[in-house]
Amino acid sequence: MSYAIVGFGAIGQALARAFARKNIDVTVASRRPPEALAPQARAIGTTVVAKSLRDALEADTIILAVPFGEHREVAKALPSWKGKTVIDAMNTLVPLEELDGLPSSAFVAKAFTGAKFVKGFNHLIAATLATDPIVEGGHRVVFLSSDDEDATAPVAALAKQLGFAPVSLGKLNEGGALVHARGRIWGQLIFKDLFKKEQ
Repeated sequence: MSYAIVGFGAIGQALARAFARKNIDVTVASRRPPEALAPQARAIGTTVVAKSLRDALEADTIILAVPFGEHREVAKALPSWKGKTVIDAMNTLVPLEELDGLPSSAFVAKAFTGAKFVKGFNHLIAATLATDPIVEGGHRVVFLSSDDEDATAPVAALAKQLGFAPVSLGKLNEGGALVHARGRIWGQLIFKDLFKKEQ
């Protein structure tokens, strides 16, 4: 399984650190050329490699960490997203009427025709996402939601590999709404992030 992070701002870099911590290869790309990203990628870890957007999109699993308004440009970079898994790690406070009344991920999913689409890694702030998820005897939670049940399992496996505790919330319009911003209001679960097993 190959992975790419598209977007190399605070969230993209935090995710890259999570991959580097576990020595998992990941490609990073953004609007900037790869040579502009390379020094920061190298500083994060040897398993983090900057590439062009076109090359990054050859990965099996692509994590979207771009500003919300840029997702359409990423979607246009491939004629078909069949066979790809797209993880939406973005957040937006765009009014619901601008999203056709849909949760933001359901709105974004429409642009990635054919992809297996999963909401995940979006509710942790960058500073938290960048740190070791194993804390205080527990694991930081990653909430996942998707309209494609088969898509969630491999993303949950990735989250576990990265040290997080994945929790599936069901479909985008049900559980997904719990971790979405909706019309300037944060979802109820958006700041809950630690899972501890009872002794």
